[in-house]
Amino acid sequence: MKVETRTRLFAVDNLRVVLTILVVLHHLAVTYGDINAWYYFEQARDASGIVLDVLVTFNQAFFMGFFFLISGFFTPASHARKGGRAFMRDRLRRLGIPLLVFILVLRPLLTFGFYKGDMPYWMFYIGSWDPGPMWFVEVLLVFSAVYTLWPKRADEPRRTELTTRAVVLFVLGLSLATFLWRFLVPVGVYWNVVGLPTPAYLPQYASMFVVGVLAHRRGWFETLPSRAGRLGLLAAGGVTLVLLPLSWMTQGALTQALTATWESAFAVSIIVWLSVLFRDRHNRQDRRGRFLSDHAYTVYFVHPVVLVTVSYALVWLHTLAIVKFVIAAAVALPLCWGVAWLVRALPGAKRVL
Repeated sequence: MKVETRTRLFAVDNLRVVLTILVVLHHLAVTYGDINAWYYFEQARDASGIVLDVLVTFNQAFFMGFFFLISGFFTPASHARKGGRAFMRDRLRRLGIPLLVFILVLRPLLTFGFYKGDMPYWMFYIGSWDPGPMWFVEVLLVFSAVYTLWPKRADEPRRTELTTRAVVLFVLGLSLATFLWRFLVPVGVYWNVVGLPTPAYLPQYASMFVVGVLAHRRGWFETLPSRAGRLGLLAAGGVTLVLLPLSWMTQGALTQALTATWESAFAVSIIVWLSVLFRDRHNRQDRRGRFLSDHAYTVYFVHPVVLVTVSYALVWLHTLAIVKFVIAAAVALPLCWGVAWLVRALPGAKRVL
């Protein structure tokens, strides 16, 4: 079987596939755990639901920030190649059209049968803005527009080494920004106007997008030493073992500070580890890998419909929450890519998805 190698593209493509899988698993864990934050919800009736809640907590700490970092990484080259206007036209086509289709077509499919409000459904639909998981592309559109308008230097990108000191300072700065931001926007707040489910994490999302832009310009992805990956994994485990128990034993502002610090340190550490791991060991792609990569964005777009369908089809199954999660995941993951393939086979779909 022919296998192509191109570190910068294939390693990041493979990362996007893994992150997309985590998105699917994340929402399935919400479905069968104790956090009612999905279209279809079966609250866990046994202790295994705690395992799913832990998965959601650790996922939430880093995976969407990583998506924004990867998006930022590809932004400078795309903007330079196309120019500002063409770049934004492409962003509006690739991000804006799926966003509108989700809101106008997929959202009614997901919500109509489960809506139990007092007002008529059409009033609820018109009066609320809920892009679901597509909030990511909504925010990414804003970040892309800001990048287009932001003054840019005309000089060539320069390679610089990403030092441990810079990483530590970034973690401390992000921790402080997150801590202060959450006095205004606590965890669990939902922004109805823009349909943003996790605005408490906006400092991470914005800063990771910027880091992605800088990583492209300064060659950080290519020049990170292999030992940085090992240190990242050790740091992720260390801050988890130290800061999380401390946050459980404290109250008030101190708990918020410890939680913000853990999230920031854990996110950066895991991102460094995964970046080095995939660059060094998973920078190859065969036809199956290319298929998964080509359809990952479409999977992100269609997975809510697939998950709700699978979960509803399994409503008769009464077992441990973790067991039902595993069964649903085994069915839903291949089905997501199958549906994505069908969607991308529609005329003109590949120009958007």
